Amino acid sequence: MINLLKYLVLPPTGNALLALLGLLLILRKWTKTGITLVLAALFSLILLAMPVVSHWLTQPLEKYPPLSLETVDQQQAIILLGGGRAYSGKEYGWPDAPSEASITRLTYAAWLHRKTGLPLLLTGGSKHGEELSEAQLMQQLLEESYGIKAQWLEEQSHNTHENALFSAELLQEQDLDQVILVSHAWHLARAVPAFERQGLEILPAPLQFSTPPTSGLIGWIPRAYHLNKSSQALHEYLGRVVYSFSAK
Repeated sequence: MINLLKYLVLPPTGNALLALLGLLLILRKWTKTGITLVLAALFSLILLAMPVVSHWLTQPLEKYPPLSLETVDQQQAIILLGGGRAYSGKEYGWPDAPSEASITRLTYAAWLHRKTGLPLLLTGGSKHGEELSEAQLMQQLLEESYGIKAQWLEEQSHNTHENALFSAELLQEQDLDQVILVSHAWHLARAVPAFERQGLEILPAPLQFSTPPTSGLIGWIPRAYHLNKSSQALHEYLGRVVYSFSAK
């Protein structure tokens, strides 16, 4: 139910529903209110698709600086947060494959593993009953591409809160609680507190920071890519609100 509500609220579905409500009000003779809602829906959709707006929304989420290897000291493991799956792994000969976001995180986690020698924990379950969990998909790619095998696979989780809950259980069974957490820079503002609430000491390892848009007119021209980035940022803000209530 929460996932359904999330998709109904976030762009572009939320904008489309607002426009439809406006059209319905116009048909019901609430003309001014209806026109206002339609214009608000269209304007907000265009606004969210602008590079300057997507950057403005994303940058405050990136509260953690890039990881310096010099700060790695007492950490005992690296946790790699799954970033979804692609429902076709034809290029690998698999039914599914890690998503682009997961592959990006996996590449950085493999690099950190090589640099630090710390064991890896891969976290991500099967949200819709898929044959292989996200953790298994990442493990396959990690082994076949880098010759690295993760120490632990957490395969029960369906969201960031569960990633934290079940990963902490696995590590704490081994008396491990100081970890490096790998995810996108925009995601860690929500993920780090979720893991800390489970008793883990977290050293964030963010990747793929947002860059300022090109100066001039091109920074204001709406594009589908930046609508997606804005929607992603709004998803994080919404998630932080939900997590703040669940933590109380």
